[in-house]
Amino acid sequence: MNVIFLEPGFPANQRLFVRALASVGANVIGVGDRPYDWLDDELKSWLGGYQQIANVTDEGALEWAVREVQSRVWVDRLEAVVEAHVMAAAHVREICTIPGISARTAYLCRDKVAMKEVLRKAGVPTAASAGVASPAEARDFARAVGFPIILKPRDAAGASGTYLARDAGELDRVARASGLADGAPAAIEEFIEGHEGFYDTLAIDGAVGHDFISHYYPNVLDGMRTRWISPQIVATNRMDSSGYDEVKEMGRRVIGALGIGTAATHMEWFFGPRGLKFSEIGCRPPGVGQWDSYCAGNDFDLYREWAMAVCHGRTDRRPSRRYACGIIALRPDRDGRILGYEGAEEIWRRYGDLVVGHHFPAAGTPTQPVEAGFMANAWMRVRHPDYDELRRILDEIGATIQVRAG
Repeated sequence: MNVIFLEPGFPANQRLFVRALASVGANVIGVGDRPYDWLDDELKSWLGGYQQIANVTDEGALEWAVREVQSRVWVDRLEAVVEAHVMAAAHVREICTIPGISARTAYLCRDKVAMKEVLRKAGVPTAASAGVASPAEARDFARAVGFPIILKPRDAAGASGTYLARDAGELDRVARASGLADGAPAAIEEFIEGHEGFYDTLAIDGAVGHDFISHYYPNVLDGMRTRWISPQIVATNRMDSSGYDEVKEMGRRVIGALGIGTAATHMEWFFGPRGLKFSEIGCRPPGVGQWDSYCAGNDFDLYREWAMAVCHGRTDRRPSRRYACGIIALRPDRDGRILGYEGAEEIWRRYGDLVVGHHFPAAGTPTQPVEAGFMANAWMRVRHPDYDELRRILDEIGATIQVRAG
């Protein structure tokens, strides 16, 4: 198969998708905005061709690049696994008659308001939501639904640009901060109380080929706003228990309602006093290297499984569910430059054999802001056969390692 893959060189884990495609026999043609000479030799060895354009989200430029490839070879697939690339790829797919996720599906997985309208009609439990274009419309929604409410861009990913308003005064402030007061459209939702997690799948022709469930500790808004918290994302190895049946059923209904064929998906959910509620979906893999947690926890290569699904319409192996695997973000105590780490040697002495990934920026490295995410500064990825013990270890890591900056 001839597969066009968008932006093979950035971010860093893009190369893993290219490697996987090449490993299952695909001829991979990269399209990206970086010069070919910037790609390292190993990545080049997995590519059968490369076309540079100014920006892969420029649909005109992307169409030109795809048609250039089509003038030489038959193109079987056009794949994008970064949120910002999904919509452009879907439009160009349809223009160039290449199979894959449709523009309608990509739009529904991107626009929070339209997504929830479709899912409510399909019987998927979701928070009350609407699209608003002014503070007055936001106030009307809040009066009808009640506080607290959530305000965010219609096409937001994760907690990016997401605000919580607990009363009318806060709503006015977040309307200004979000740009709604200046006319930027937004999605507004009732705030759902409860624990937050996500359900990730590899869908093949609309059926779930692989699935995984992960939990946030604490919920994303708290974790991405509070410096002293060392937030965690933990993938469970207990998901075959009956306690997750409702999450899995909800995910299957979402895939069907949105018309997702063969693709990775990332679905956020809440569970609390009002039961299970769907939050949002991305038609792409999760961020923060979460697939690496799934690989480490299940003794298999999920990137290759994805490539098998894309190229051959099937998967190759079953996940072992042998380990729970989690990542913990370690925040610097202030903004500035990294000075050093306290407690790290003790953690490595106790748990080094359980660590499957880590990053400790060198002294002198500029810090990144708290809201930049789980992998913006220092982090560790750890696995253990027992989920509860892994949670205890991650808590201990967060309490022991101090990242000093100045």
